[in-house]
Amino acid sequence: MNEATERPAGPRESSLCPCKSRETYANCCLPFHLGRAKPDTAEQLMRSRYSAFFFRLVDYLVSSHHPDTREKDLKTRLEEAIHEPNWRFLTILSSSKGGPDDKVGKVEFVAEYFEDGQPHELHERSRFKRHKGVWKYLDGKG
Repeated sequence: MNEATERPAGPRESSLCPCKSRETYANCCLPFHLGRAKPDTAEQLMRSRYSAFFFRLVDYLVSSHHPDTREKDLKTRLEEAIHEPNWRFLTILSSSKGGPDDKVGKVEFVAEYFEDGQPHELHERSRFKRHKGVWKYLDGKG
């Protein structure tokens, strides 16, 4: 029996995905986080990265970052800071291109979080670009 695929879903897997897709985590971002699937769109990648921040999945955040803009110390910086914010809610405002046949895309979003007990918002226009056919986060300069 393959434990990863045949065991009953745990509370995390059967809960709604933090990315607010209205799907369960098991049917939404988990396959991306486990490397079993690749996002078809820039928005799917953006949502999976938000969920990775929510669950503090540093390795996924590093691997889904485009090598052209990935700093050498990204993993270390994420490991140092990943536990401070508590992500609360994601709202997708718009997306441009980033479809299954596109090479680039943009997603504008607002991510709400708490840090030191205070509410904050991250409003970003993320740019995405394919690398070897796979969507990657380029930067927030869109």
